[in-house]
Amino acid sequence: MIKFEYSSLIKAPVNTVWEFHEREDILEILTPPWQPVRIIERKGGLEIGATTKFEINFGLINIPWFARHVEYEKYKLFTDQQIEGPMKLWIHRHQFQVEGNYTRLTDSIQYDIIGDFFVENLLSWWTQQRLKDMFAYRHQITKKECET
Repeated sequence: MIKFEYSSLIKAPVNTVWEFHEREDILEILTPPWQPVRIIERKGGLEIGATTKFEINFGLINIPWFARHVEYEKYKLFTDQQIEGPMKLWIHRHQFQVEGNYTRLTDSIQYDIIGDFFVENLLSWWTQQRLKDMFAYRHQITKKECET
């Protein structure tokens, strides 16, 4: 299992950062413009059982990705897990921790890539770089929206 984590301090109270993530259009806001991702459907908010269907474009191939929220503690965390998609395993935990008057936002991902040892080692480096770019963007947008 491969792990990735990205964390930043948002100069806003936890309820502000949490409520930003509850917006109906949050996926459109937080998806970087360079990512070949299309949001097909979103049902529910952040609670357990909420689902999202994406489509990822890899050249001429569109890959479906279906995720379900499997863990939820209001103002603390929510976790989504891939049900169908390009990974063997994908669990994404969003954590919101109070630090004084600020919020520590941490995205932790555990994943496994489909393929043998060679493929996994080759793609894990590329995936880690894409995740770093994506979460730097997401946290930058969250700071901009929540700190004003």
